[in-house]
Parts: sequence; structure tokens; C-alpha cells
Amino acid sequence: MVKNGTWVQIHRIILPAGQRAPQVPEETQRVPLELRAKGFLLRDAQLGDEVAIRTVIGREITGTLVAVNPPYPHDFGVPVPELLTVGRELRELLAEPRSRSGGAGAARGDA
Repeated sequence: MVKNGTWVQIHRIILPAGQRAPQVPEETQRVPLELRAKGFLLRDAQLGDEVAIRTVIGREITGTLVAVNPPYPHDFGVPVPELLTVGRELRELLAEPRSRSGGAGAARGDA
């Protein structure tokens, strides 16, 4: 039993295959338009039940309960070596004292 208020994921078919917009490519027409959403369960339920959830922005959505405490499977890929030191390098540049004859202050006439 999944308790009311638990973070869950639901699934629902919005449009069955073949009922998509006519301008949608043929290969896309062959698959349904699906909704997957995460939110807080609004009543106790079992996996596979039709349920309602409230999303973090307050929308109420219904669908089939498919996961409890679903993970976020995305990531940002492998690190880009050139970007690993950007934050440190920028902080060092910002910490350097500005000369009286240059820098942003001189451009504004603050020198």
C-alpha cells in the first residue's frame, strides 16, 4: 500500500496511436502520446491503481500509479575538462585588484 502524500509517478495515454495531429511524422503517428508526471499521491493506493496526484506547482493530474519515490534518471553527461576549472578561474579574476586606469569603473568614469 502506498500512503497518501507519498512522492510518486503516474502514467497516462493522452492520445492513442493513429490519433495524433496530421502534421506529425508517420513514425510518431504509430506511437501514443504519453504523459508521465511526478507528484504527491492524494489517497492511499496500490501500484497499478488509477490515482490523482498534486504536482509541485499545484496541478491535480490523474493516471496509473507506476512508481514510488521515482528517481531522476537524467544527468549532464561526462565532465568537459575545459569547464572544470572555470569557476575557480573566474573567482580568481574577480578577486584581482582593479587598476585605477582600467577596469569597469574607469569605463563608467568612476576613476
